[in-house]
Amino acid sequence: MDRGNLYEGKNMALFEEEMDSNPMVSSLLNKLANYTNLTQGVVEHEADEDSKRKEVKVPRMGTFIGVYLPCLQNILGVILFLRLTWIVGTAGVLESFIIVFMCCACTMLTAISMSAIATNGVVPAGGSYYMISRSLGPEFGGAVGLCFYLGTTFAGAMYILGTIEILLTYISPSAAIFKDEEDGEETAAMLNNMRVYGTCIIALMAIVVFVGVKYVNKLALVFLACVILSIIAIYAGVIKTAFDPPDFPICLLGNRTLSKRNFDVCAKFIESNNETRTTKLWRLFCDGPLLNATCDDYFALNNVTEIQGIPGVTSGVLLDNLWSAYSEKGSIVEKKGQPSVSGTEDNKASGLPYVFTDIMTYFTMLVGIYFPSVTGIMAGSNRSGDLKDAQKSIPTGTILAIATTSFIYLSCIVLFGACIEGVILRDKFGEAVNGNLVVGTLAWPSPWVIVIGSFFSTCGAGLQSLTGAPRLLQAIARDGIVPFIQVFGHGKANGEPTWALLLTAGICEIGILIASLDSVAPILSMFFLMCYMFVNLACAVQTLLRTPNWRPRFKYYHWTLSFLGMSLCLALMFICSWYYALVAMLIAGCIYKYIEYRGAEKEWGDGIRGLSLNAARYALLRVEDGPPHTKNWRPQVLVLLNLDSEQLVKHPRLLSFTSQLKAGKGLTIVGSVLQGIYLDKCVETQKAEENVKALMGIEKTKGFCQIVVSPSCRDGISHLIQSAGLGGMKHNTVLMAWPQSWKQTENYFSWKNFVDTVRETTAAQQALLVAKNIDLFPTNHERFTDGNIDVWWIVHDGGMLMLLPFLLRQHKVWRKCKMRIFTVAQMDDNSIQMKKDLQMFLYHLRLNAEVEVVEMFENDISAFTYEKTLVMEQRSQMLKQMQLSKNEREREAQLIHDRNTASHSAPTVKANVAAAAPEKVQMTWTKEKFVAEKHKNKETNLSGFKDIFNMKPNQSNVRRMHTAVKLNGVVLNKSQHAQLVLLNMPGPPKNRKGDENCILYYIALYLLTLGVLFDDCAIDRVMLVWENNLYLQQYGFHVCDF
Repeated sequence: MDRGNLYEGKNMALFEEEMDSNPMVSSLLNKLANYTNLTQGVVEHEADEDSKRKEVKVPRMGTFIGVYLPCLQNILGVILFLRLTWIVGTAGVLESFIIVFMCCACTMLTAISMSAIATNGVVPAGGSYYMISRSLGPEFGGAVGLCFYLGTTFAGAMYILGTIEILLTYISPSAAIFKDEEDGEETAAMLNNMRVYGTCIIALMAIVVFVGVKYVNKLALVFLACVILSIIAIYAGVIKTAFDPPDFPICLLGNRTLSKRNFDVCAKFIESNNETRTTKLWRLFCDGPLLNATCDDYFALNNVTEIQGIPGVTSGVLLDNLWSAYSEKGSIVEKKGQPSVSGTEDNKASGLPYVFTDIMTYFTMLVGIYFPSVTGIMAGSNRSGDLKDAQKSIPTGTILAIATTSFIYLSCIVLFGACIEGVILRDKFGEAVNGNLVVGTLAWPSPWVIVIGSFFSTCGAGLQSLTGAPRLLQAIARDGIVPFIQVFGHGKANGEPTWALLLTAGICEIGILIASLDSVAPILSMFFLMCYMFVNLACAVQTLLRTPNWRPRFKYYHWTLSFLGMSLCLALMFICSWYYALVAMLIAGCIYKYIEYRGAEKEWGDGIRGLSLNAARYALLRVEDGPPHTKNWRPQVLVLLNLDSEQLVKHPRLLSFTSQLKAGKGLTIVGSVLQGIYLDKCVETQKAEENVKALMGIEKTKGFCQIVVSPSCRDGISHLIQSAGLGGMKHNTVLMAWPQSWKQTENYFSWKNFVDTVRETTAAQQALLVAKNIDLFPTNHERFTDGNIDVWWIVHDGGMLMLLPFLLRQHKVWRKCKMRIFTVAQMDDNSIQMKKDLQMFLYHLRLNAEVEVVEMFENDISAFTYEKTLVMEQRSQMLKQMQLSKNEREREAQLIHDRNTASHSAPTVKANVAAAAPEKVQMTWTKEKFVAEKHKNKETNLSGFKDIFNMKPNQSNVRRMHTAVKLNGVVLNKSQHAQLVLLNMPGPPKNRKGDENCILYYIALYLLTLGVLFDDCAIDRVMLVWENNLYLQQYGFHVCDF
């Protein structure tokens, strides 16, 4: 449809040019209103079964059903029922209160930070991984996401181990496969039973999740009901103990607790029909049933007493349980304050029916075991796609759930300590109460309420972990940030993560093989704490950066709270287990570096990038304050590249040399100039930048690319030299290639651009490196096994000639090359003393190099050098007196330059014609041309033309030419087998009037390095180095500081 007809009758014709790329506001708002945020890469089973419906199912869960109850179910679990009473008895009420308070405070602070992140825009379904990755970047997100996945997987293993412990210890002890045939083998047999049953249950649960995960979701409410009923039964039992405590007697021998698994009567003997008979307890401690049998010393000296295990909330037992009772592994559980007489052989052998501790206990270990009981706060954020108003429900539901569970845990600590005897609390497996679950003895109406409720709740929690963990892994895999796990992003046709489920079951099996709930709990504590730490860090970073996009609807947050939560998480990691903490950090660090090195680059507008920008700004402002000290000085290089007509780099070896020189340190700016108008060259500029960046990646040149479009190449290079860099991060060195195309007719003035670049670099007080025959320089994959880097130190330039070989030899290409330094002695110099001084100078520089002093005495200037100089000056004088246009003068100067350089190329390379007389240079302007020009310009001073052919060359120019020729011969003689020759570059002529100075200067440089352009010459690589010594002196630089 014609554009005019499309917008006919509308009042937006003014913006019709933008309509193709920018939508109208009305269409944008319509898209936002219909936005849905389903879990990335996952098609839910409920939606899949009803996939024929075209409309999207509207989320309808509120705060209570969608967030509060799921968080409640995930937080309250196996630790509450199986370990909390033991923690209270071991650590005491006060220290247990501290443990629970620290852990609950950690999760509450994390929930506040999570609420701020979750209410900052549309909440993506995916939980903590999406929060962290979109706030801290793909590296942190991937590392912490995988750690959170491992934590969730090990949580599944912990729940399964809890399920088996309840089954084999409290429901059906006879179901154990491995029996404790000998004394002391109870623990080993139990661990083996855990492994066998755990493997079977994992396989069964994985099949259930694979086949019918929708039934797991529907049974979640049943599992939650079991948890709530169990907690209600506990509180009901506490209330009942105030007026009618349950009857759970405990048998004590002295102050030692006895296990009631092998006897029924708590007495040494009983009276029956006026006859004293020994009990089963007597037979356990004595070698016979008779009263005169030999018994254990402690048994003989102490009485057997029976006390109530649950005296009730009004009994005052709270005072006895306030303090900790840590013990070594294998210690007997003893009652404080109970009279006891030690025997002469006070052995505590495992064969006697005492209640023993199975592990060594201490404060930090209990923290690691308890912390998993407060995890699960992400359950609400994981379901954000199913909520009516996620930005309102997630903060409210999560914080209320944490507050509720914190109250339950803290109150249970006080109530357990006030109702239950201390020796029962420290009895982990309820051996003193006939093998009953300790918390079950307190419940009303029956202990089986807690046993059955905890069994189903742990089963449900294990199924939930096996359901959630594979989806988290699938989401990370489909983000594409960790290449080696991308295979786990695939699944069944309905989106179920089949491969991820298999990996999850395999990792979960590792936890099952550990077989001890107390050993698995600290492992998953590490991963959850690390996840929570980075959630707090994400909130703190976003708040401190004050980015415009950071506008959470949840207002009750502050960066200090996030920082406190982050510090508390880090402290708890090392409190739980410092070696587990280090291992978890190492795993996360390895994943981080892997994603940084191999992962796909993602731009999510994360806070770390914003933090980097702020840090870069701060650093730039600091660098701007003053010049760098000599010890921090290094070449900050601007590399000038030439591009061909296809916008490809002509000399890629220039970037190879840059990476060898820089080794990723300092600043590198790669610049190039496109000739033309920027509006016409936009596409070419983008293409050139892409090509240069691609080549920088191949050559491993770490730096920045800058392409400039200018009407002339000379102006573009000038702009780069002046403006490249930012603030204090500016280049101090320019690296360029020797102009190779001065003989080509399409590039007449490359030599003039070269000289102008030298002039502008020196005017900007920057160093200059000119690589001659750059295409013969080594690539990054080449290795020199021997050879020399020769430094020809003619004048003191501030020390850069000494620094360059040292930097190059840090790279693998040049590492095996030796450094040689040559210096030139004049007629009045003492060569021997110069060599000693130079060796001492290198000693102070901490450089190892061979030293040689070359004597180059003054001798007669050759006729060739004299004639060369004379012809150059004659041409220049004639051009001044001619009334030629600027283009004609430049063309004439180029012809003079070409013929003079060409006339000297071949004879100087070959040794057998080195002494041959130079051929006469043909002049483009003859006497006949002067006569013709004289008639055209009668007003011209005719005597000036006559004087041209009678003039003598400038002696200074003659000496410069002579020095170039002589020094070239010496370099060819001494350094013909060198891998690289570094040579002082003469400064450009100060007089900028006319072209004769430029021509003479360029020819002098050409003669100085003559011989490197031909295949039959031994010297392949020459680097001319010019450094402004005044710049170094201005900032107090001294070469010995390098």
